[in-house]
Parts: sequence; structure tokens; C-alpha cells
Amino acid sequence: MPTILIVEDEDTVREVVSEGLESEGYEVLLADNGLDGLRQAREEDPDLILLDLMLPEMDGLSVCRTLRRNSDVPIIMLTARGAEMDKIVGLETGADDYVVKPFSLGELLARIRSLLRRTSNNTQQNQMQLTDSNISLDLSSRRVSKDNEEVHLTQKEFDLLAELMRNKGAVLSRDLLLEKVWGYNYIGNTHTVDVHIRWLREKIELDPSNPVRIVTVRGVGYRFQA
Repeated sequence: MPTILIVEDEDTVREVVSEGLESEGYEVLLADNGLDGLRQAREEDPDLILLDLMLPEMDGLSVCRTLRRNSDVPIIMLTARGAEMDKIVGLETGADDYVVKPFSLGELLARIRSLLRRTSNNTQQNQMQLTDSNISLDLSSRRVSKDNEEVHLTQKEFDLLAELMRNKGAVLSRDLLLEKVWGYNYIGNTHTVDVHIRWLREKIELDPSNPVRIVTVRGVGYRFQA
């Protein structure tokens, strides 16, 4: 189950929300001030943060603003202040949703489920797109483009490029590529990989004779690099 960080200085609210989340199966982290909340958000990498607006040590808006510099973790603001301007400021600072106290636990849980579901869908969609510099690969439509122009690949060429791009920067052996792309039951040798790499380079490299994207690591295999 997802992990949720509650950053709330009111003991009663923190305990009630924590118990409610745990009863639903969520893992819960607790912080009673902004600085500790920011620290835990960075160190524990929660799936969602419930963030009070008025906090000691560091207020919720400052915590949210700081996190948004390098994190897109879903954030729901919790606050007793319900003025329209407070909501606008919170959302423009980077919060994904806004709940005004007093709130029902049922409403909060519904908002959490909705936000986590939306985030999960976005993540799955992003995982279907592999992009690096001028090369883009769409796993759902099985299309590849180079400099915004479609590149026509065979099935094996596409699968080979996808495997290399998924593991960008890592050296993949010929045996591993043979297993991943052609399968366990393929009857053949690793020369097949070399042949398809050559064909692939002819389609995506600026100079196939001097490849800079799909690089040979002598005696081991191949590496896709930016």
C-alpha cells in the first residue's frame, strides 16, 4: 500500500487521520512541524503528503514550495483557513488539492484515493514513453521518431531499441538482449543481436559507422547513451 506522510501540528487531527489511514491499509509517517516534515519527505519518499498550512518551524507553503523544486509528490493541503485567496495561494505554490478543517475522514480518504489513482495513471502513461534527446519511443503505439520524424522499425528492431532505452547508460550483454528480445526458446546465436544492432544504427545514428547512441562495449555488449 502507498505511504502517506502527515505533517500536522495538532495532535488530535494527526492521530485521528493517522488511525483512519492505517485502518485503510496505508503506511503512515508523522511529523509535527514543517522542518521535520520536509526532512521526512526527502528521506522517506512518500507516495502522498498531507500538509498543514500553519506549522511551527516552517509553514506549509514554504515546505510545499521547497519540495516543488525537485519533487512532484502529490500534496494535499490541510488548513483551518478557508478563504478563497488561501486556496489559490496553496494551489499556485504547488499543492494538488486543498481540504478545509473541519473535514470528514471519509471525504479526505476519497480525495486521497482520487489523487493517488490520478498519479498512478500519469506514471503508467509516462512509462509508455521513452524519450532521450532527439529519439522518442512510444510503447503503446509502437512508434519511434527521430527529430520529430517517424522512423520505421521492424518488430525486433523496436523491441531491441526499447530494451536499450529502458536501461540507458547500462551495458547489456548480447546474451541478455537475446533473452529479452528473442526469448528463452530462441534457437540461434548472439550474432543475431549484432546484425539487428547494425540495422538499428542505420536508422537512428547520424553516422552508423561511428555510432554515438548505441555504443559497443568490446567483449561485453551494447550501451545506449545520450
